[in-house]
Amino acid sequence: MDSINRRSFLHKTAYTLSGLALSSSLSGFDMAQHEIELSLFDVIIVGGSYSGLAAALTLGRSQRKVLIIDSGSPCNKVAPHSHNFLTQDSRRPSDIAHTAKQDVMKYPTVSWLDDRVTASKFQNNAFTIQTANNNKIQGKRVLFATGIRDIMPELPGFSACWGKSVLHCPYCHGYEFKGKKIGILGDANTASHYALLVKNYSPDIQIFSPQKDKFDTAQQAALTRNNIEIITNPIRKIQHEDGWLNTVELDNGQKIARDVLYTRPQSEQHCSIPSQLGCELTEQGLIKTNSNQQTTVRGIYACGDNSAFRSIPIAVATGSTAGAAINMDLAIESF
Repeated sequence: MDSINRRSFLHKTAYTLSGLALSSSLSGFDMAQHEIELSLFDVIIVGGSYSGLAAALTLGRSQRKVLIIDSGSPCNKVAPHSHNFLTQDSRRPSDIAHTAKQDVMKYPTVSWLDDRVTASKFQNNAFTIQTANNNKIQGKRVLFATGIRDIMPELPGFSACWGKSVLHCPYCHGYEFKGKKIGILGDANTASHYALLVKNYSPDIQIFSPQKDKFDTAQQAALTRNNIEIITNPIRKIQHEDGWLNTVELDNGQKIARDVLYTRPQSEQHCSIPSQLGCELTEQGLIKTNSNQQTTVRGIYACGDNSAFRSIPIAVATGSTAGAAINMDLAIESF
């Protein structure tokens, strides 16, 4: 192969990306774990929800020695059902998680550790991971599938309803509220965006936004045309029954019946270790990655909500992409 060197030959080799239905809460999973030899793993995956498990599946099928470390606190653990994911629509996240973990752990090179990663450093051509239970584990590559953490506002009733009837994604939880009384909480751009998306579900939509003058002329015209009212009085309390919203109470005492409230609370990285290792973040606070899910630091990858649009299908897709890319990276290194 005179004009084609080893690296260019391998880079021209196509690899297939594949995904599988995976999910969040892994608590209460009763399964014998593979014995974990605390030596050198090919890949350490931090986070065992949708994206991390998708990567582990691809890597396990590639006979890579993989360790998944998971602390058991996915961001969607409060959601009673999962939607908009093919073959898993309307299933409980914990049920999907049970099946997903079974699928992944049948591959003998994949191990699982219930623990929380507290620190990491790179030395001697390997990453050393420190955990809360004082485990020290080494890996050639590290994949962070750690998700994001939602920051709940100090609004009575908000946290109790979050994931049930106070929601961030109409694609995940929109159809279930068709024909219902819909509320939107947010600034002009956020509220206008949600109104555009949920108008197809119900003619009864109200926006709660304290600064009506921040809506530009086009936004106000569109909302008026679709009979969507902007209420400027601040919300004092969200009244509910077991997390299911029934009334929004304003600071002037007015009570407005609503069945669902769409909003986008602030969020932050669930794990700060990628930043501590030098991984750059985007303006939106996500971990910056290339098309192979590699971060700006060699050998560190990220997938799922911590680095992509917040969606279960995309979390799984980015996990599969990361798994295939890491496998190719390791293959090039050793071939």
